[in-house]
Amino acid sequence: MLRTISAVLSAVLGLVLVAPAAQAAPAACAPVDWGSGDKYLYEGHAPYLTDIRAGRHECYDRLVFDIAGTPGGYSARYVPEITHDASGEPIPVRGGGKIQVTTYSPAYDENFDPTYEYDDPMELVDVTGYTTFRQVVWAGSWEGTTTVGMGVRARLPFRVLVLTDRLVVDVAHTW
Repeated sequence: MLRTISAVLSAVLGLVLVAPAAQAAPAACAPVDWGSGDKYLYEGHAPYLTDIRAGRHECYDRLVFDIAGTPGGYSARYVPEITHDASGEPIPVRGGGKIQVTTYSPAYDENFDPTYEYDDPMELVDVTGYTTFRQVVWAGSWEGTTTVGMGVRARLPFRVLVLTDRLVVDVAHTW
């Protein structure tokens, strides 16, 4: 009996000593003061759009508009539904919140040749598994602007950043 207890204790102790250390929990995200209100900036029209891509971060999801030069501005706001440029036709979008982003950069050059092309207007970027993003859709490029719709989990705070050659939209995972 004593030998059995000793063997069990040795086995348990051995497991404890060789078990990997527990992974540290990710740092809590600091509350953001970005808000969910309309955001806009206009400094004129800019060079054309070259790409749209997304990234995941610990505290927010990010959508990036690559521009062939300095962005001229944007309009970003929560809307009841995403609509096509010019026609105003609604576009179905997954998610409890919908952000319509317009950049003052066309998706075509001075000869009206496309500078940004996509395979599926209903899935511009694969956001499968993202914490906040649910879908990114094409809403058109017309009269020097390009519009994209973002389906997000809920109405959450977001910010827009203008960088040297890109426009960035971050949507927080929580308030």
